[in-house]
Amino acid sequence: MEKIIIIDFGGQYCHLISRRIRELGVFTEIIPFDADLNKLIELKPKAIILSGGPNSIYDDGSPKLKNTVLKYMLENNIPMLGICYGHHLIIHQLGGIIEPHDYKEYGKTYLEVIENRTLLSSLNREEIVWMSHGDQVRELPEGFKTLAKTKNCPIAAYGNENRKLYGVQFHPEVGHTPKGKIILENFINIAGCSRDWKLENWIEKALEKIKKQVGSENKVILGLSGGVDSSVTAMLIHKAIGNRLHSIFVNNGLLRKNEEIEVQETFRDQLGFANFHYADAEELFLERLKNVENPEEKRKIIGHTFIKVFENKTVELEREYPNIKYLAQGTIYPDRVETATTSKSAAKIKSHHNLTLPEDMKLEIIEPLKDLYKDEVRRIGIKLGLPKDLIYRHPFPGPGLAVRIVGVIDKERLDILREADTILIEEIKKAGIYESLWQAFCVFLPLKTVGIMGDFRTYEYICSIRIVESLDAMTANFAKLDWDLLEKIGTRIVNEVKGINRVVYDISNKPPSTIEYE
Repeated sequence: MEKIIIIDFGGQYCHLISRRIRELGVFTEIIPFDADLNKLIELKPKAIILSGGPNSIYDDGSPKLKNTVLKYMLENNIPMLGICYGHHLIIHQLGGIIEPHDYKEYGKTYLEVIENRTLLSSLNREEIVWMSHGDQVRELPEGFKTLAKTKNCPIAAYGNENRKLYGVQFHPEVGHTPKGKIILENFINIAGCSRDWKLENWIEKALEKIKKQVGSENKVILGLSGGVDSSVTAMLIHKAIGNRLHSIFVNNGLLRKNEEIEVQETFRDQLGFANFHYADAEELFLERLKNVENPEEKRKIIGHTFIKVFENKTVELEREYPNIKYLAQGTIYPDRVETATTSKSAAKIKSHHNLTLPEDMKLEIIEPLKDLYKDEVRRIGIKLGLPKDLIYRHPFPGPGLAVRIVGVIDKERLDILREADTILIEEIKKAGIYESLWQAFCVFLPLKTVGIMGDFRTYEYICSIRIVESLDAMTANFAKLDWDLLEKIGTRIVNEVKGINRVVYDISNKPPSTIEYE
C-alpha cells in the first residue's frame, strides 16, 4: 500500500494533515522530524509532507531535517510539500532566504493565485486561506518559482516542477481554507499516488493479523468500556477469534447514568459475547479519589486503579480459562500523539489510561486500531455490525466524569452531574442535532451561587454546558445553538436537578481551550 509520510515539526495540525490525506484515499504515517534514514527507507514513502510547527527557522535548536534524510529524498526525487514551517524549511535547507516580517499574518487572508496549475490547479485567481506565521520566504533557490502571494506575503506558495518540491505558507488542511482539500489532492496527483487506502481491505488484513498473532489456542482479554474505540476493538477481535475473547467491563463509578446496565445489555444480550465479565469497583475508585483535586493526579489514580482491578479480574479468570496471553486495547492514533509518543516536538497534553501500563505487565499488547482516526474507527464499527447508536455516540473520556467535575469528586457530585447530563442529551436528541455535534456534555463547577426558587433563596452549584463541533477533535468550535433550545435545557436542569441553580454556556474554541475541562 502506498504511503504519504508526514514529518512532524510539532505543529498542532499535523494529524489534521494526515486525516485530510486519508480522506483522499492515500494512507499516511507520521514520523518525528529527527527520525533516522533507515526509518524513512523502511516506510517507502510515495511522497512526503513537512508539517507546520511553533518555531522560527532561526531559533536556537529549531528542528531541521537530517542531512542524510534530505539527501535521500532529493536523490530519489520524492515529491515534497512543505506547510508553514515546512514551507520555510525546504527553502532554508536548499539555500534560499527566510526572514522575519514586521507584519504577521494570522487567520483569514486573501490569496492571489499567480499560476493556477500544478499545486494550485482549479483554484480561482483569488481564494481565501488561513494564515499563521511571522517569518516568510524572501528569496527562492534556483529552479523555484512563486505560485501565489498575499498582500503582505510575496511568496505564499512556490513550486519546483522538475524536483516536485512545493510549499505553502498557509494551512490547506484546516476547514478555514475552503479550497485546501483541492490543493492536497493536487499534490497527491503530482506524486502519482494510486489511492488504494480502503477500510474494507484494512479489516481483512487486521483480522488476518489478529488470528496470526493470537494463534489457535491463546485467549485475549479486553477492557470494554462501551465507548466507540473499545467496542470496535472488541467486535474486531471477536470476529477474528470468537469466544476466546474475554471482555471485562469495570464499573469505576465515573460512568454516565445507567451506562453499566446498557453496556451489558448490548454486548452480552444483543451481540452474543459469551465471555463478558463485570467488575463492580465503584467504592474502590471513589475511595482512592477522595479529596484529590489535581487533574493529572486524578488520571493517574484512575489509570492505576483500573489496571489493578483489571489484573485481579484477569487472575481470577485465568484459574477458569487458561492461556490468556494477550491484552487488547482500543488505542487510536490521536491517543498516541496526545501522550507525546509520536513526536519529540509535541507537547504532552494529558495522560491516557490506555497507555498507563505497569512495567511488569505480563500480557502482550494488541492494539488493532492504533493507526486509525476516530471517523475511520466508526466506519469500521458499522461495517462490523455494531449498533449505530453506539458507534455515533459522542466521545467519552477514559477517566469518565472525573474530568468533568472540577476539583474533588464524590458520589453526590457525580449523581448531580449524571442527572444534568442526561437532560442535556435528551434535549439535544429531541432537537435532532445530536449526530451533527462532536460532543455535548455538562461540567460540574464547585462554585455555589445564590438563586431564588419560589419564595426561597438557594445556594447551589453551577453547571457548565459544553457543546462543540469538530471533525476529529484536533480543533473544535463551540456550537452556536438556538437560544430557545439552550433556554429549555437550562430551565430543565435548574428545575429538575437538585443541587444546581445556575447554568452557563461555554463559548470557547479549541485552541486555545481544550474540549474537556481537565
